[in-house]
Amino acid sequence: MADESTVDDGFRLGGIGQIARHVSDIGRAVDFYGGALGLPHLYTYGDLAFFDCAGTRLFLSKGEGSGTPAAQSIIYFRVPDIHAAYERLTGRGVAFEGAPHMIHRHENGVEEWMAFFTDPDGGLLAIMAQTPAA
Repeated sequence: MADESTVDDGFRLGGIGQIARHVSDIGRAVDFYGGALGLPHLYTYGDLAFFDCAGTRLFLSKGEGSGTPAAQSIIYFRVPDIHAAYERLTGRGVAFEGAPHMIHRHENGVEEWMAFFTDPDGGLLAIMAQTPAA
């Protein structure tokens, strides 16, 4: 049996178009994702809210029995300068679990940095950045 991850028949999926996340309160989520995080709010329709994440749409819906926040995927937001983003978001009231920290150094010296925080429902989010080799 062929390894499906290496099959090259010319077909490729495009980029991620939309990410869905359940929230307990749409108004509170709109305030957090739009106000504190600064994501452009596209529109709200009833218990649904949509934001633009640099071309990927974030779809928030009021969830009934959606499980624990830990059961949802972590959303990692790319930022050009993780320390500046951390300071800006902290100033807007976002409570981080800790300061930005390096999680990996590639062989070419590029460093991967992350800092984690939660949304109002306790769902885990992060900011991430790559820094060039020194």
